Amino acid sequence: MITETSAVAFRQNLGEMLNIVQYRNDSVLIKKDGKPVAALIDARLFERIRRMQERFDALCDRLEQTYVGVPADEAQAEIERATSRARVETAQAWRAAGRLPTERTKRVAKPASPATKATHASRSKVVAKTKTAR
Repeated sequence: MITETSAVAFRQNLGEMLNIVQYRNDSVLIKKDGKPVAALIDARLFERIRRMQERFDALCDRLEQTYVGVPADEAQAEIERATSRARVETAQAWRAAGRLPTERTKRVAKPASPATKATHASRSKVVAKTKTAR
């Protein structure tokens, strides 16, 4: 969960904010003039983010070295083709492992049972009555 607070409230309640992060494993979004300016996060999460940033930077460096001397639009097109192929291959592997629904399952919607239809109808009546009561 993310707790949002103003910079003034954060300063006044620093101890409580640290407890929120340390014991509840939540994050605190600090706003100044209603705009997000900083976040207080768990140290383990921060370390994971730093490692991911380092890996991302290394990958960007490798890509840059790979495409030295290649026009930018040509390099971008090749990267997009490779990304598209990788996404298709990953989706196929995940479907085979049962982590994603199959194409057939995704396209064919199951018809609602009579019990489900009755439940939806009764909920609609309750919602309508609630709106009327307001």
